[in-house]
Formats: sequence, structure tokens, C-alpha cells
Amino acid sequence: MAGEPVERRLAAILAADVVGYSQSMEQDEAGTLTALRMRWRDVVRPLIAQYHGRLVKMMGDGVLVEFSSAVNAVQCAAELQERMADANKNRPEAQAIVLRIGINVGDVIVEGTFTPTN
Repeated sequence: MAGEPVERRLAAILAADVVGYSQSMEQDEAGTLTALRMRWRDVVRPLIAQYHGRLVKMMGDGVLVEFSSAVNAVQCAAELQERMADANKNRPEAQAIVLRIGINVGDVIVEGTFTPTN
């Protein structure tokens, strides 16, 4: 509504998605989903918690995570890449789960409370 004050806060947003997700799903849907679920559970979620991130949105092959600290966002991204590479060592290259990660720092508009269900 016009004239109502908008609450904003500074945040670092980490966006990550799986490289080649559609192709992986075409080749081996069940295997890709299983591997991806294990990575979210064993790698991504623990690192988000460790670096004090807040899961904002989870898509089939990606996530949006909010951090109050840009340093935490960058450290989380770097460790995510390292751990994903380690987890890929025992998989054929065609079955590797590789993340593309970007980070943006800026104001976000605060609207209500979000609680992810996954």
C-alpha cells in the first residue's frame, strides 16, 4: 500500500544451483534425486547452519540462503564447493553434482515470517 513504511535490512544472499541438472535428470532421474537429497542433507544444510544462514527458498536443483554476514556467506560458499568436490571423488564425472554459486549483498524487504518445510 502506498505510503506505508517498508522494513528493510542488509543481507547477503547465496544462490546455488546444480550445473547440468536437467541433463542429469534425463539420464538417471532416480539416481540424480537420490544423490541430490543426500547432498542437501549431508553437506548443504549442515553448512547453512554452521555459517548461520537462513534457508529462504529451495527449488528442485537450487537454494536461496540469507546471511546477515557477507563473510559467512562467502565462507559457506567456499566450503560448499570444497565439500561437493570431495563428495564427487567417488562418482563418475557424468554423475557428479556440481554447484554454481553466486552471492549478492544488498537490502532485502522484510515481509512476514518464512519457515521452510523441507
